[in-house]
Amino acid sequence: MPNSQIPFIGDFVRIVCSISNKYFPPLSSTDQSESDVAMAAKMVRLLEKENELQKKVEKTGLDRKQKVWKNVDEEDIYFPVLNSEQLSELTLGVYQLSLSPSYIQEHLDGEFDIKVNIDDPKLLCVKMQSRHSSSKRYMLWIQVENEAVDGWYCTCRCGSRVVGMCAHIAAIVWYLSNGRHSGRESYGVRDWGVHLSDAAEFKIDVAIDESSGSDTD
Repeated sequence: MPNSQIPFIGDFVRIVCSISNKYFPPLSSTDQSESDVAMAAKMVRLLEKENELQKKVEKTGLDRKQKVWKNVDEEDIYFPVLNSEQLSELTLGVYQLSLSPSYIQEHLDGEFDIKVNIDDPKLLCVKMQSRHSSSKRYMLWIQVENEAVDGWYCTCRCGSRVVGMCAHIAAIVWYLSNGRHSGRESYGVRDWGVHLSDAAEFKIDVAIDESSGSDTD
């Protein structure tokens, strides 16, 4: 949706839900109801929580201090391994996760540096380009504690929320906790062109029938 429609999202959701309740079966099946209720309760609980990592970054000036960060090899980055269920619980949905593979591939093909804090190697810092504008770059920070992703903050418009996470943070979390362990060489859209042959590389011999005798053939 365009940003200009953001003030009306609440109305749109009510309209869509009303139509769904009137004419369609329940979106949640019986076997999922308990997990849905648990996720809803978690979302309500997180609404009251402040972004502690954002407060830490802004208070200590971590967004301005370059010397407190160092580049490290990918294999030396400390990060817990998470499965798809654990990732969904963190992001509170699958939308951001569905974007992560192609989004990560764009950065792997270009400049992509993950830095760690000199004093706290479990605090990561990444600079990422906006998905919508090539001229915009966002800084994001991820805190890992006790084999879990404990906090996150991104300078994008919705990067400070704690109910779920923005697509930038989700992409980094997905890659470090899951994607890089899959053994795949590419994470983006599959190139089906590798299964095609270039017609220019083939020479076709055409037999000419000279027995027609017509100058107009």
